[in-house]
Amino acid sequence: MAGDAETQISSTKRHGGGWITFPFMIATLLGLTIAAWGWLLNLIVYLIEEFNVKSIAAAQITNIFSGCICMVPAIGAIAADSFFGTIPVISVSAFVALVGVSLLTLTAALDSLRPNPCDTASSLCQSPSKSQLGVLYTAITLASIGTGGTRFTLATAGANQYEKTKDQGSFFNWFFFTTYLAGAISATAIVYSEDNVSWTFGFGLCVAANFFSFLVFILGRRFYKHDKPLGSPFTSLLRVIFAAVFKRKAVVSTNEKDYHSESLSMPTNSLRFFNRAALKQEDEVKPDGTVHNPWRLCSVQQVEDFKAVIRIIPLALAIIFLSTPIAMQLSLTVLQGLVMDRRLGPNFKIPAGSLQVITLLSTCLFIMVNDRLLYPFYQRLTGKFLTPLQQVGIGHVFNILSMAVTAIVEAKRLKIVENGHFLESSSIADMSVLWLFPPLVIVGIGEAFHFPGNVALCYQEFPESMRSTATSITSVVIGICFYTSTALIDLIQRTTAWLPDDINHGRVDNVYWVLVIGGVLNLGYFLVCSWLYKYRNLEDDGHEKDVAVSHSTTLSS
Repeated sequence: MAGDAETQISSTKRHGGGWITFPFMIATLLGLTIAAWGWLLNLIVYLIEEFNVKSIAAAQITNIFSGCICMVPAIGAIAADSFFGTIPVISVSAFVALVGVSLLTLTAALDSLRPNPCDTASSLCQSPSKSQLGVLYTAITLASIGTGGTRFTLATAGANQYEKTKDQGSFFNWFFFTTYLAGAISATAIVYSEDNVSWTFGFGLCVAANFFSFLVFILGRRFYKHDKPLGSPFTSLLRVIFAAVFKRKAVVSTNEKDYHSESLSMPTNSLRFFNRAALKQEDEVKPDGTVHNPWRLCSVQQVEDFKAVIRIIPLALAIIFLSTPIAMQLSLTVLQGLVMDRRLGPNFKIPAGSLQVITLLSTCLFIMVNDRLLYPFYQRLTGKFLTPLQQVGIGHVFNILSMAVTAIVEAKRLKIVENGHFLESSSIADMSVLWLFPPLVIVGIGEAFHFPGNVALCYQEFPESMRSTATSITSVVIGICFYTSTALIDLIQRTTAWLPDDINHGRVDNVYWVLVIGGVLNLGYFLVCSWLYKYRNLEDDGHEKDVAVSHSTTLSS
């Protein structure tokens, strides 16, 4: 071990990268995540209390910006893969996030940037002016773009610092652990400060965390391995489509000599139409082996890379309908918490925005349990690794169970409201918010399975030139789910009376039962897609051939 460490340090000095970069990457991730989740988790409450926004509208606004944070990683990944590399993209994004969070802090500090306060968000409350909303939305947009630009690009940059698959897998484990740990810190310390000290102080802590992470990342630049952009991976994908369509009348050959091959001898039989893109025709290859027109003839490797992306799409649709209920639960739980008894003892009240810490801690704990206990036990028992799709399938089951339990809890709360059992406020049901903990724990367990599983699937199955894009795919799909959840909430509001602004007069439990039914249907669809799917990088015996996220690595590696 000592010899390996010395060798790696020596190699790091020459080429950059290695474990010397680990503290810089993890510290950057910790600070950026604390800053981002510190304002995002409590955004619903901030909009309701400080900008007099109605509750359901506040939930929808938060979903929109949450979706933005999840969608931007795709843009950052494409920029990193195609033009700039990961390190410059992270540096610029961290600075943009710093500007956004600083501006958001100003909206809390300056009275002129907020409407006059009122006791409840009723029609008598003053609405924010256009200029006030303009500053607010500018701040949140900048913070969202900056956060999204670092989110998964940082995961790719960190993994790129290591040569060995085991080291890359270990970094990914630490990446997820740090992400959820930072989220837990935000959901407790930061949100508590916002609710009990002041919004200015709480957002100020986010600014400090963001500035710290930006500074640490810049200081570590001389140690990093700077990955070179490989050009736009989407150009290669488009070339396969154009070449295949151009040769659509050609007969697919079974002779490997008829194909332009750089590393593979024959294209696979799946999606055979696109094999025509690699089919050599007269005068398409120069005497030196190069191609006359890359839009007319692609390599077998390019064709197989294209097929890998296409095969992921049906599974990505299943991820959307897996994550949509989670996004809705994220918002609705805050609204439920606001009308439940949040007291713990005589002097402490749980902030509604802190409820998500239960999910974060549950996910963080079970990532470790899975990595150190469950996955090794499964491997010893079966002689095989638990594949990424199997992990995601288990996550589906826990997600459905969580929605069902939440529906039962909400039905119980509505029964208490119907019987007139309130606390000192006429809107607070005499029911402890602790009842929401079990479903939040369950959804956290599910996330410990499906989130790393989805990232691992994309990372191992996508072409090497799309590694940054691959790790961002899950985030993009989750971003889409925030928009689908917003659309679903709007549809439910328009067609039913289940989601009024005062949920004491609604039927949120029915909303959760709809999500249960949708979850069961989606699980069936996912199982069919998984049964039909064939891995690129999995051996016949079920062992991973070259997977960066390896279940045999532990957090202590």
